[in-house]
Amino acid sequence: MSREVLDGNTFANMLRSGAATLGEKREEVNLLNVFPVPDGDTGDNMFMTIDSGAAELMAGSDASIDKVAANAAKGMLLGARGNSGVILSRIFAGIAHGMEGYDKIDISGLSEAFKSGVDEAYRAVSMPVEGTILTVYKDAVRYASERITEDSSFEDFFDDFLKECHSSLERTPELLAVLKESGVVDSGGAGFIYIVEGMRKVLGGETILNNTDAVNLQKKQLNLSLFDENSTLDYGYCTEFLLRLQNSKPDRASFDIDELISFLNSMGDSVVAFMEGTIVKVHVHTKTPGAVIEHCQKYGEFLTFKMENMTLQHHENDIRKNAVKEVRTVSKPKKKFGIVSVAAGDGVKDMFYSLGCDKVVDGGQSMNPSAEDFVKAFDETNADIIYVFPNNSNIILTAKQAGELYTDSDIRVIPTKTIGEGYAAVSMFDGCCEPDDVVNELTEVAQGVVTGIVSRANRGTEKDGIAIKEGDYIGFVNDTIYLDKAERTEAITGLADAIGAGGYDIALLIAGNDVSKDEADSMQSLLAKNYNKTEVILIDGKQPIYDYMLVLM
Repeated sequence: MSREVLDGNTFANMLRSGAATLGEKREEVNLLNVFPVPDGDTGDNMFMTIDSGAAELMAGSDASIDKVAANAAKGMLLGARGNSGVILSRIFAGIAHGMEGYDKIDISGLSEAFKSGVDEAYRAVSMPVEGTILTVYKDAVRYASERITEDSSFEDFFDDFLKECHSSLERTPELLAVLKESGVVDSGGAGFIYIVEGMRKVLGGETILNNTDAVNLQKKQLNLSLFDENSTLDYGYCTEFLLRLQNSKPDRASFDIDELISFLNSMGDSVVAFMEGTIVKVHVHTKTPGAVIEHCQKYGEFLTFKMENMTLQHHENDIRKNAVKEVRTVSKPKKKFGIVSVAAGDGVKDMFYSLGCDKVVDGGQSMNPSAEDFVKAFDETNADIIYVFPNNSNIILTAKQAGELYTDSDIRVIPTKTIGEGYAAVSMFDGCCEPDDVVNELTEVAQGVVTGIVSRANRGTEKDGIAIKEGDYIGFVNDTIYLDKAERTEAITGLADAIGAGGYDIALLIAGNDVSKDEADSMQSLLAKNYNKTEVILIDGKQPIYDYMLVLM
């Protein structure tokens, strides 16, 4: 039977089903990668974004549709990862804005809310590019909205919406030359279609997919032997929960979020706490989670709860040596300015710490950090002005979104697109200048850096006139591929020649996780010999995916 209005519970189920459907198809979306290297992560980023929104929805809730949409949007804003994830979160933020004041919504109201999603998504991108998820969503909203009649059902609306999503996706290569050259459609648009297909299933009465086992991307099989009866609790517990304040609690009236934050800082570090209505979200690293639980339960009851032994986690990831850097308190006095950077690989992260960064967020190709990861880093940095270096073009939007969400500091994002740009910009940092001048000057510094990369091709294709064989090593700068070589050493020396390494004063040779010390030393010596006027500095970066990064300054 056709429904005349859409209620909050149905919309919540639609969002859960959308997340679950994308979760099952995320790898297909990842493979729609323009570049033939294993760094495609659009499907993962979009899934983790919408799944963060779905996690904010309580099963069986009778909440109004505007509250459901608002909670989902809030979760997506904090969980957004990568450009596609940020855009997706802005789409649903616009939809939530369009649903304000609705207990239930009819088709015309839904159409207007979806149009609000178009406006919000386009506003979020400083230079919108057509042929992306933006276009697919905009086209589908226009097409479905134009076909609404007084007899239309929600099923009709979503059928029209999906029809145009597919048509628009097929047109994306005609709008973006890089898609056409690579023989793929836009990955963000493809991921969005899976979300809409999942939402449509609920309208048709289908069972929602169970995504719990299939798609928690960050869930790992723990090796319990790493924390035995003789182990010590070095790092405490990562404790996260949602607390619903309860009027029946004796201390409810005295609850104050600032006092709670002060208490949490006294119990541990890495504190993030904020309040939305009567729900409080908390994240803290503490050795005494029981005391935190007891304290918070004076004000309410827990909706969700997660606690993990960080000592076991640190052993498992073999990063205990970095624990002092990674676990920092926010109870120290607030300073004038701080620096947050993004990097992957222990050696690369150490490099940024040595340059003076207060916090290095773990991330890069194939593992983009979320907005919430940045928010936690901002809290730990604890400065009046925080300068952020994303060091990846797919992370800039997330950093900016996190900056908009964070109100305790003035967040300034320097749009560094590579590790090389970040290195040069951070090394030239002068906190005594005016913030606007710092951003402008360091942006200019970054633009003068060339970062060449060598990585192994995961598929055969042709790009920039270069025939690429699967398994070969390609050398590229930004989106331009310069060469394809069967041997890694030939790729790095050939790339150095192609991009004119001899014309620069300094060349950083950053060796990846799969490069042996002997090979890296040999490459440094060879490049120093070939370009005797250039100082070649070797860094054992241990970064994934990229075998070599050659930074020319």
